[in-house]
Amino acid sequence: MTIQLTSSPSSTAHTLVIPVQQTDELAHRLQTLADRFQLNAAVLQHDFKAEFKEALSLYQPDGKKIYLLGLGKQPTAIVWLRAFRDLFFRQKTRLTQTVAVDLSGFEPETIEAVLLGIRWGGYNLKLHVTDQAEPTDFYAEEGRLTIQVTDHQQLASEQALRRAEALADTHRQMLDLMNSPSNYKTPQTLADWAMASGQRHGYSVTVFDKAEMEERGLQALLSVNQGSAHPPVFIIAEYKPTDQPGAKKVGIVGKGITFDTGGISIKPSTNMHLMKSDMGGAAAVLGTMEVAAKLQLPVHLIGIVPSTENMVDGQATKPGDVIGSYLGKTIEVIDTDAEGRIILADGLGYMVRNFQPDVLIDLATLTGSVIATLGYHAAGLFSNNDELTAQLLQSARQTGEQLWPLPLWDEYKEDIKSDVADLKNFSGKPVAGAISAAKFLEVFTESHPAWAHMDIAGMAFADTEFGTQKNATGFGIRLLIDFLQHLNG
Repeated sequence: MTIQLTSSPSSTAHTLVIPVQQTDELAHRLQTLADRFQLNAAVLQHDFKAEFKEALSLYQPDGKKIYLLGLGKQPTAIVWLRAFRDLFFRQKTRLTQTVAVDLSGFEPETIEAVLLGIRWGGYNLKLHVTDQAEPTDFYAEEGRLTIQVTDHQQLASEQALRRAEALADTHRQMLDLMNSPSNYKTPQTLADWAMASGQRHGYSVTVFDKAEMEERGLQALLSVNQGSAHPPVFIIAEYKPTDQPGAKKVGIVGKGITFDTGGISIKPSTNMHLMKSDMGGAAAVLGTMEVAAKLQLPVHLIGIVPSTENMVDGQATKPGDVIGSYLGKTIEVIDTDAEGRIILADGLGYMVRNFQPDVLIDLATLTGSVIATLGYHAAGLFSNNDELTAQLLQSARQTGEQLWPLPLWDEYKEDIKSDVADLKNFSGKPVAGAISAAKFLEVFTESHPAWAHMDIAGMAFADTEFGTQKNATGFGIRLLIDFLQHLNG
């Protein structure tokens, strides 16, 4: 599909999409549209209320089709994205090869959300179906999308289009990685993807194999890997802007568990098949690295992904074992299903010791506790820095990838005290699980003054229109890119 911007109504597109906001002026807006397309205004006003995701299809005498797409009362970026994603996904077999979207009455920033929604609407979740359907007319290579904007919006629109295209392709690849089953996705798969991306987009990628991890003392990651037939990897990606020698250095660390059985503390069988998603933090880090390099953002960005399976065999780490870590601290493993924080301990420790970033952020599908707290509408945010918290919350509001702050009070240190080691990986209590996990991670930041942890367990895999089970969202990429774009502002 090719995309072009224009300042005049498209005369060649056979399908036209017109987004409509639900305002006090709705009746007048519909009267204008009725006059434009020679429709009965009273009927249009009766049948269309511009509710969120409401779509009304209209046909012209020449066979051209018009969709009025409702945005609701206060359309934020995520509302725009979801409305267009829903329309284009549900109507993709009916879309003509040429489609136009009239955004001339809206701010150019909406283009990014609209295009992401349209691109996402063409996503194919059926990765391993043998009888694949042919691409629909619009989503085939010959498909054409025209976006109408006003003349004075042209430059800003071109910039928004560039950002959206950079995000959309990477986002799709992260969805594919997350949705892939574990027999198609091992830790080496993530490493191979990162290496190929770095070569394509001009950033460096180093991958430690198991022998090098042993040599460097990444004992926590190695301990989680003991029950797996697939060796672990430790991915280090680094992007440096060529013309910004004083750029801020940001370190991002993502949990890369490509399948999680729970280890010896094995999970119930119900929904265990969804544990192919336990590398949502890794997807956010890998995706952010690629998009930052594509857009040549003025930040020095380092991404670290410790990756392994958490499996069960005779060599697997047992509850009660005491293991080491890169920073030398010892960990009593109370629950082998609390493995994400263990591998992040080595990721965070390696980051602070070897790169000394100005800002340190980690993301992980870490706890069911955060889902019990926030449901499926926000990720938990933990930070020791009020300014960083405010910046991340602003990016969350801007992108619609919502965060909600939770406490990091020292009273919760009691939950990770061990009798036999420096700390334990699980409190054993049925309360405050997300908080005690964050307190565990805090130990391995070495008191970094600007650290944030995002528990994205409820957000990385969600119910969408693409399938009957939860599937990948790519949560965190858009949020982090927005944060990085405004970091030096």
